[in-house]
Amino acid sequence: MNFSLSSQEKSILLKTARESIRGALTGEPPQYPEATENLQQDCGAFVTLHAGEKLRGCIGHIIATKPLLEAVKELARSSAFEDPRFPPLRLSELDAVDIEISVLTPLERAESAEQVEVGVHGVYIKSGARSGVLLPQVPVEQGWNRRQYLSNLCLKAGLAGDCWTSPQAELYLFTAIVFGEKEQ
Repeated sequence: MNFSLSSQEKSILLKTARESIRGALTGEPPQYPEATENLQQDCGAFVTLHAGEKLRGCIGHIIATKPLLEAVKELARSSAFEDPRFPPLRLSELDAVDIEISVLTPLERAESAEQVEVGVHGVYIKSGARSGVLLPQVPVEQGWNRRQYLSNLCLKAGLAGDCWTSPQAELYLFTAIVFGEKEQ
């Protein structure tokens, strides 16, 4: 997929995510920036919230199900209020939260684990009824090598840490355009 975002489009997406959360917290209608044609394309995406250096919420879709701008609106609210690992975000926390958005390329089946490049590829694993995904920035943030990355992905999916070596495990790779408010 040959897809890119301008700095203006990244800014629009970040403002849209923040307005979506703010509107849900205050009950006031969100003031969304105007979308570009590029932002109307269907894309997989994740919205991640950080409070300082700690994760505060992260929800996404690895498969494109709707236009990117609409997905970001929905995923921002889901990250703030529906991530089961965290209590719902409170208005008093909003200004201290940094938003990061990952726009994903379509999944491509990997022929072997050797294709996984740490810091380049996000990985989706499927084995039987279980699956899990980690974004490309996660192993870099955690200081993991390829083996650690894949082992932690398996554990996240509720599988044995070495499941990625099994012939039944399917690995899919993707890349992401990752940007956040800290960079703006």
